Amino acid sequence: MPAEQLLEAHPEASAGAVDADAVAFARLYGEPLFALPADLYIPPDALEVILEAFEGPLDLLLYLIRKQNFNILDIPMVELTRQYLSYVEEVRSRNLELAAEYLLMAAMLIEIKSRMLLPPRKQAAGEEPEDPRAELVRRLLEYEQIKLAAAHLGELPQQGRDFFPARAWFEPGALPRFADVHAADLQAAWRDILARARLVQHHKISRAQLSVRAYMSRVLKALQGQRFVTFESLFEPAEGSAVLVVTFVALLELAKETLIEITQAEAFAPIYVRLAYRPA
Repeated sequence: MPAEQLLEAHPEASAGAVDADAVAFARLYGEPLFALPADLYIPPDALEVILEAFEGPLDLLLYLIRKQNFNILDIPMVELTRQYLSYVEEVRSRNLELAAEYLLMAAMLIEIKSRMLLPPRKQAAGEEPEDPRAELVRRLLEYEQIKLAAAHLGELPQQGRDFFPARAWFEPGALPRFADVHAADLQAAWRDILARARLVQHHKISRAQLSVRAYMSRVLKALQGQRFVTFESLFEPAEGSAVLVVTFVALLELAKETLIEITQAEAFAPIYVRLAYRPA
């Protein structure tokens, strides 16, 4: 906005009066600015907006051709050169280094335009005259193909093009896969451990003071007053194998001394024991 319009919008600024409750419309070096300086000058080109950005002379030529629907195989060089030179003049006034390559293309356009004004060179019979625009058309078509391919690549996802996700590879066979264990398997393993433990366990044999005579008296006492006693009833398995052996030896001694009789009615029949009969 020009300074005159700003002064009209803020008449109190021109009068130099500053209200205590006024809001600053700008800050200069951190300080609030309530009034515009009297010598403020805003140049006409202080604010400039550039709507188009070109990547080179071919990009500019292609833009001018496509914008006006020119046939790229039959370019009107007069109009194209005029528009191109007007843009180059605008660029050269601001950035001379950037305008260098544009000036080179401008010289090429002027040369093509001049060659088109001259009569065509004589060609051999059956050959068409050379078109001065052929080289320019070829470069424009190649540039357009490259530009379209670049735009297609730009639409692709950045992942896989500009960066890749981090990945860690490992050998599947390096990690063992253990089978599930069931309760029955644990029980079988425990029984196997117990069986192996019995094979290596130590047995301690202690000497028991057992008297055959004492057990002979014990058997005779058990037979007193009994007509017959079964052979099995004279043994007590709960007293251990040692007592069973001594009891059996006592029975053999009593039978040897004919103090008892061991009888059996028939084969596989029960065995009975009784006191030997002695006549009075």
